[in-house]
Amino acid sequence: MTERLMRIGELAERTGLSLPTLRHYDETGLLSPSARTAGNFRLYSEADYEKLMVIRRMKPLGFTVEEMSELLVVVEGLRRSPAVPPDEHARLAEALESFIVAATERRQKLQVQLARADEFIEILRRERATAPASVATAP
Repeated sequence: MTERLMRIGELAERTGLSLPTLRHYDETGLLSPSARTAGNFRLYSEADYEKLMVIRRMKPLGFTVEEMSELLVVVEGLRRSPAVPPDEHARLAEALESFIVAATERRQKLQVQLARADEFIEILRRERATAPASVATAP
């Protein structure tokens, strides 16, 4: 059975990423299409979709394209685990652990930022509630 491939538009729709973003990832080598049509249109596999979802989840945490690429190499290496020599497996596992630590730290920073944003919104709402009627209803 042949794996179903999707064009870039379908991949963009499934992931919520823009076509320029997907093209940029291809140009930088972060995520290359699995195949191309006779007309040179990009075709992506389900595995490409899964990689892209990892990338998409790293983006809000501020990981660079280089870090994203490194993580994809680490994950791919660990998935080939039986074929990877023990010392290489240990190096990959250590690199993965570093990404887990970095992602956790970045998530905590985002949580603090969200809490501050919530506090700010609450301050604004209190100000709105205590403002004179003519100010509170102004456009």
